[in-house]
Amino acid sequence: MNFIKIDNIHMPELEIYSQLRDHAFTKDNSFIADSPKVVNLLLEADIEVKSILATEQYYEEFQELIASKNIPILFVADKKEMEKIIGHKLHHNCMMHGVRPPLAPLEELEDHVLMLDAISSSENIGAIARSAAALGVNSYLLPTQAPHPFGRRALRVSMGYASRLKISIYEDIFTTIQNLQAMGYRVFGAEVCAESIPLGKIDVPKKWVLLMGHEGKGLSKEVQDACDVLVEIEMMPEIKSFNVGVAASILMYKFKNAQLK
Repeated sequence: MNFIKIDNIHMPELEIYSQLRDHAFTKDNSFIADSPKVVNLLLEADIEVKSILATEQYYEEFQELIASKNIPILFVADKKEMEKIIGHKLHHNCMMHGVRPPLAPLEELEDHVLMLDAISSSENIGAIARSAAALGVNSYLLPTQAPHPFGRRALRVSMGYASRLKISIYEDIFTTIQNLQAMGYRVFGAEVCAESIPLGKIDVPKKWVLLMGHEGKGLSKEVQDACDVLVEIEMMPEIKSFNVGVAASILMYKFKNAQLK
């Protein structure tokens, strides 16, 4: 294995570990992953790995996994050196420089799709990705303006499980909804309003899209009108809404479970 013991923390090859913050990517779609759990899961996926920056302890503990991958560069540093390289305190002993996998075309998405509209929180992007992977909703459709699931914080919150999903990015939500409907999907918009059907009364079709709106504003009236059905989760009268990540998880579980009966 190509171990490189760091004797100069200002090596140009190390700059990417400090430069790639939460929403940053390079022209070649590089990303940075943090912590052994996330890095190890990504190493099991079909993702190009440029380098790893880690302590000797990490390399010793996961020697077999690392040896199974063709990783060009394995930087070795102690934890204090790693903190100097990235510019802040660390709670782990491993980082990875990888390249985002190619986006999936709309036509290659599976029968069950989780779609987002104007979500702004990286934590929500990551939490929803983790829930989708856990529940078997393997297609994740996001707008261009949303944080990417391979953003540093989103990837950490997803525990790396975003790598298990087919990720697709759209530009215009109305055109995308129309295209999905033409492909046989029934689009369900999650919104609490007079027209919404309670989740317990929904008939789940074979091909469906769950569309989640902005954390605070929800789905606009125009987007609601473009959906086939509006659905809401039954809750206590004095409670107006769930966190979008929690709501997405409940909806996905119900939709998947309905088709297992």
